[in-house]
Amino acid sequence: MDPKGTRDTFKRSSLKRTTSGSQKAQKAWIERIFQKRECNHIFPTKDPTRCACGQLITAHVAPGAVNSKPAEDNQLVHLEVPQEKWSVVKHTRTYPTDAYGTIEFQGGGFVNKAMYIRVSYDTKPDNLLHLMVKDWQLELPTLLISVHGGLQNFDLQPKLKQVFGKGLIKAAVTTGAWIFTGGVNTGVIRHVGDALKDHSSKSRGKVCAIGIAPWGILENKEDLLGKDVTRPYQTMANPLSKLAVLNNSHSHFILTDNGTCGKYGSEVKLRRQLEKHMSLQKINTRLGQGVPVVCLIVEGGPNVISIALESLRDEPPVPVVVCDGSGRASDIISFAHKFSEDEG
Repeated sequence: MDPKGTRDTFKRSSLKRTTSGSQKAQKAWIERIFQKRECNHIFPTKDPTRCACGQLITAHVAPGAVNSKPAEDNQLVHLEVPQEKWSVVKHTRTYPTDAYGTIEFQGGGFVNKAMYIRVSYDTKPDNLLHLMVKDWQLELPTLLISVHGGLQNFDLQPKLKQVFGKGLIKAAVTTGAWIFTGGVNTGVIRHVGDALKDHSSKSRGKVCAIGIAPWGILENKEDLLGKDVTRPYQTMANPLSKLAVLNNSHSHFILTDNGTCGKYGSEVKLRRQLEKHMSLQKINTRLGQGVPVVCLIVEGGPNVISIALESLRDEPPVPVVVCDGSGRASDIISFAHKFSEDEG
């Protein structure tokens, strides 16, 4: 009998045991900390087929919810005449998250993978950062580039698109930055995705691009249900649908859930709080320096003007980079900036 061989086999099997043990602990932690939300009232609207949360009434009862809570908690409450407005706080319940793992994007000639998790819209930012660093094994960035802009599709002039894409990727690669976007394949996010795709086809260095998107507006979200799973995901959008598909050039997704279906908004506060929390992380302990955040604006509507204003009013102010010539809000802000006096 070879004692060395026995020792090696024993080492390997005990290593396997500790790895699977730590994976189990990680999974238990994720399901204890992160939650999803389900609307548990049928709230009448002008459209008799839909609840005020946006969900079809026929699809309203949450699959699997019956096992998550005692039966009496799960009774859907029918409200005849709405005396009040539908609200997340009053009309939804939380359950442990039922969707996290790895997405494998289908189509497009290559398989791109991304980590994802479905979380409640009021998740604490320190828990999210812990997940990103410990479970997703990301290194804290030295810069956070937060991209905002139009959600509807728009064209960028080829020269501007090239300058935007090259500049964004160069800034990310040279500083080891994270890029935050809205995650879905429309508007400005599509342009960011094109720049990421162009970069990955030419080099092996992966850029960390994190999409923060509302769970309720996702096309094919049922495909992502499952705990600690690897799921194929189709990125072909249905032209007749009001829902959106995820952009396949991102590396990670945080899918925010406030119990609504087909509505944006659940991601706004969570993203802002996460960016703020990131800016307080000390990357240089000697200088006591946090992660600098830069807000990058491309095209966009009135809400983008509000985002620019909020960034500049933040304490300390967040620098705003505006892509002049991209249209709408960006052009208005840059025009105003060009023609305003030094004293404002």
